Amino acid sequence: MTGAAVERRWLVLAGLALGVTVTHGFARLAYGLLLPAMRSELGWTYSQAGWLNTANAIGYLAGAVLTMLLIRHISPARLFAFGMTATALAMLATGLHAGLTWQTFWRFAVGLLGALSFSTAGTLAAGLFPDDTRRSALAIAILFGVGGGLGVVLTGGSVPLMLDTWGPASWPAGWLAIGVVSLCALPLSLWAASGLHAPVQQAGQAKSMPLPVRRMLPVMACYACFGGGYFVYLTFLSAWMTEQRASAGLIALVWVVLGTCICLSPFVWRRVLARHASGLPMALIMVCVAIGTALPVVVPKGTGLMVSAVVFGISVFMQPGAGANFVRQNLPPKAWGSAISLMTLVFAIAQIAGPYAAGLLADLSGDIGVSLLAAAAVLLIGAALALLQKPLQLPVTPAR
Repeated sequence: MTGAAVERRWLVLAGLALGVTVTHGFARLAYGLLLPAMRSELGWTYSQAGWLNTANAIGYLAGAVLTMLLIRHISPARLFAFGMTATALAMLATGLHAGLTWQTFWRFAVGLLGALSFSTAGTLAAGLFPDDTRRSALAIAILFGVGGGLGVVLTGGSVPLMLDTWGPASWPAGWLAIGVVSLCALPLSLWAASGLHAPVQQAGQAKSMPLPVRRMLPVMACYACFGGGYFVYLTFLSAWMTEQRASAGLIALVWVVLGTCICLSPFVWRRVLARHASGLPMALIMVCVAIGTALPVVVPKGTGLMVSAVVFGISVFMQPGAGANFVRQNLPPKAWGSAISLMTLVFAIAQIAGPYAAGLLADLSGDIGVSLLAAAAVLLIGAALALLQKPLQLPVTPAR
């Protein structure tokens, strides 16, 4: 492969990563930044505010299932392009009306449409360096870590300051601005997808082996706890800091640090993921995410918030990578797709309950900090379950 060809593929990766920035960093995570203003202006309870991210999680689950069905008939590149374009337009629509029904519909739509793009981005990135396993692994890590983290940095560094300058009533302008920036990212992303030709996966094209589900129960249960716990932090962190009368500058700084650490996380955890075929990497990541979730409540000052952002950010996006790593090290290649799909389904179902349950708990207790501590407890339970997972010791044929 020539130097020019390699450079072109990295540019293509940049376009795919912008897709993740839009469909995950913006579409899923920016709501937590706008939530305090929306709740203040619209008079929502915490359970109503949490419900909107539950609706988003339901949409994500529906989108993941729809992707599994459509990818048999439509190329991943087309699904990626359609999902990203439609997600950008859906975020614009979110800022046009304040009604709870309207907001619920578009949070659901953003989850569904974003999943079409997010779920296919990895498939497209995996084909960039088919004969170079190290570059391929790095490309996928950059796709999700840097792509998602960039979205957090951009919104975290701007939305709190905008709301502080223009007031809580400016939240619709926040969604409109995010939608416009997403549209600006379209040209490079659509160009990147247009040059990739991942094949349509025909039904029955490849036979999969039965999965040792019972022997995988600890990591699956851990993954469910992760889905139920991590989203609470991203949904209610800004609300908690607002209740503690944190300044807009501090809120912005915490989110920028959080996003920067997400960008760096693939380089921090790659050796740990490579060395262990058990549930240990997932357990270590869960402990870090739990600590990051609890710290804002335990140490509700600037130092605690900053450390929380670092610990949470450096770990949270690596849990899906740890799950995929467990599958790759313990199962034959022909079982990877079905195993990862099953774990994703478990994660998506558990994720649905988290935000609404946390909001309801906050309404009952009168303190959103209680919800953050409860989420940390769920994450620690998941870590303990992951420690029970031993290597499967099945005959694994290395993929070429």
